Amino acid sequence: MNDQKVVLNFTDGRIIKGYIGDLSPQDEFIEIEDKASNKQKFKITELKAIFFVKTFEGNKDYSEKKSFAVTRQIGQKVLVRFKDSETLLGHLEGGVPWEKGFHLESKRGGFYLIPVDDKSNNIKVFVVSTSVLDVTCF
Repeated sequence: MNDQKVVLNFTDGRIIKGYIGDLSPQDEFIEIEDKASNKQKFKITELKAIFFVKTFEGNKDYSEKKSFAVTRQIGQKVLVRFKDSETLLGHLEGGVPWEKGFHLESKRGGFYLIPVDDKSNNIKVFVVSTSVLDVTCF
């Protein structure tokens, strides 16, 4: 079984929880394995984002902090706005993958974002570029 706990959020609203191996921004497909060792494979473009999580259950009573002031500086500060109007606030892991506005390189399926609240259940998020409306850098 792969060792990274993830929650796959699909553009159609589906959610699948399981384990994956390494993921590269250039990957076209992702394979996820559930607790019973059943494997499924999906095209990255079917996804909105991949949430790398501490636990599958999370903490429903915890209210995530949504401010850069409460966290350490890791990388470029960004606000990601998805096509479904959801937003994520965080720091880019690695360099800025676009130039002059939001135009991702065609060879990249997305980019990694570190959430601003290090106490949240999310460790990092792989944001799928085709699900993004725009990105604002701070």
